[in-house]
Amino acid sequence: MDREKAWNLLCKYTKTESLRKHALAVEAAMRYYADFYGEDIELWGVTGLLHDFDYEKYPDEENHPYRGNEILEEEGYQEEMRQAIMGHASYTGVTRDSLMAKTLFAVDELTGFIIAVALVRPSKSILDVKPKSVKKKFKAKSFAAKIDREEIKQGIEELRVDETEHIQRVIDAMKTIADDLGLAGEKEQ
Repeated sequence: MDREKAWNLLCKYTKTESLRKHALAVEAAMRYYADFYGEDIELWGVTGLLHDFDYEKYPDEENHPYRGNEILEEEGYQEEMRQAIMGHASYTGVTRDSLMAKTLFAVDELTGFIIAVALVRPSKSILDVKPKSVKKKFKAKSFAAKIDREEIKQGIEELRVDETEHIQRVIDAMKTIADDLGLAGEKEQ
């Protein structure tokens, strides 16, 4: 896996900073989990980075992630990666059979929710976010209302992990790239 090639592909199709940051957050969570499970960190990371690369150009269910899958196949990306990306969108009907596919599904929506939680903190920093505050905001239906909480729950169930531990792992992963996400908060003097 060539991370630079993947980044260039992402940037070719994704111009908005928020979607690029989402890709980085999912990449970080995937790298964290690959290390945790003893899997291929580069493969998992690039899969996370590219899972939504086509979304900005093809934002509807008729095209995303189908067009992206076609592009990835043309670019020579492996089947395991493309299957995981297809499976992250429930409406495709592609089953999540691999650990990588289940992990991608489990971290995708959650990263966005954690970013939303960080942004409402006074510090606007991921460094201050705790699982308890994520779970509390999770219950407030009006908070980050567009994020599919059912998919977050389903992802945790499919991955067979403890909810609190999963949230903490994703937070820890995102902390490693807090600057890139614009969520480092104010630096201490």
